[in-house]
Amino acid sequence: MTQTVYNFSAGPSVLPKKATQEAAAAIMDFAGTGIGILEMSHRSKPIENMVAETESMLRELMGISDNYDIVFLGGGASLQFCMVPMNILDEKAHADYTDTGVWAAKAIKEAKRFGTVNVVSSSKADVYNHIPKDFKQTEGAAYLHVTSNNTIYGTQWKNFPEAATYLVADMSSDILSRKIDVSKFGLIYAGAQKNMSCAGVTLAIIRKDILGKVERSIPTMLDYATHIPEHSMFNTPPVFPIYVMNRTLSWLKENGGVEAMEALNNKKSGILYDAIDNSKLFVGTAAKEDRSTMNVPFIFNKDVVAQEKADELQKEFLAFTKERGLEQLKGHRSVGGFRASIYNAMPLAGVEALVSAMDAFEKKVLG
Repeated sequence: MTQTVYNFSAGPSVLPKKATQEAAAAIMDFAGTGIGILEMSHRSKPIENMVAETESMLRELMGISDNYDIVFLGGGASLQFCMVPMNILDEKAHADYTDTGVWAAKAIKEAKRFGTVNVVSSSKADVYNHIPKDFKQTEGAAYLHVTSNNTIYGTQWKNFPEAATYLVADMSSDILSRKIDVSKFGLIYAGAQKNMSCAGVTLAIIRKDILGKVERSIPTMLDYATHIPEHSMFNTPPVFPIYVMNRTLSWLKENGGVEAMEALNNKKSGILYDAIDNSKLFVGTAAKEDRSTMNVPFIFNKDVVAQEKADELQKEFLAFTKERGLEQLKGHRSVGGFRASIYNAMPLAGVEALVSAMDAFEKKVLG
């Protein structure tokens, strides 16, 4: 294929070409051993060194102190929805949760199985089009849970609330996209397939002092305390996705780290939001003050495009962009329209190509 293809998928999503090329080569021969990484024992020294290096790069890039443990797990963020409260929310205790999207709602549903959940804020009634920030935390709550970025709805916590105890955050879709103060969090978890790696590995960053305070018996594999002393090697970990993460983190370091990536992400999203705001055909769906730098949903302006014509015109726009190598732009069914996911690995050129296509399509439709 000679045409450049830009993948705007919400996840699994675009990865750095350098990282995928290095990962592909490792399938045939890992670290000069003559053995492919898919065939190599997780107990072997090359794999142990690779996992340790991955943890080290994460600590460097995110500023994670020794007061936190890092584990690489399976099951995605969806497993963390139950694993988190199972480990840190006692049956007689309660925790505060913010409801800012589908994944936040799923986390709430699972947490209710283990203790009392106080939903202290929700934007569900407004189709999650904003982040409800004016809320009161519950006295004595074990922790405050937030979803840092809402992939479907294109909203993002720009400033995290101050927790009475500590924050727990699902950062699946914006981890490593901007600088954060890890010390404000007791626990951070993230599925890797949006900004760090391919599907198959989940990251958990856990402050040492929050574990061991629940009375319940936790199944061995769902207990963080099982995996921490074994350095994620209690059982066979998802070795290949961890290596893809390793190479992605290396690429991130080579390109200036999180601070440089944050500047680039602000530039990319700024260009796209400016195009939407200056368009007569397209409009954004998220509150401007809460707009995500990672996921940008937009729809046709209902004052310009009649509802009965919207579906057919949507198909035309998706075909129009596909011809130009712009893939996976269809919006989530709960919002409709379109969604451009512009994670770290999406180059500026991809966003510029999308803006150019939007402008050309608008001229085609409106003249």
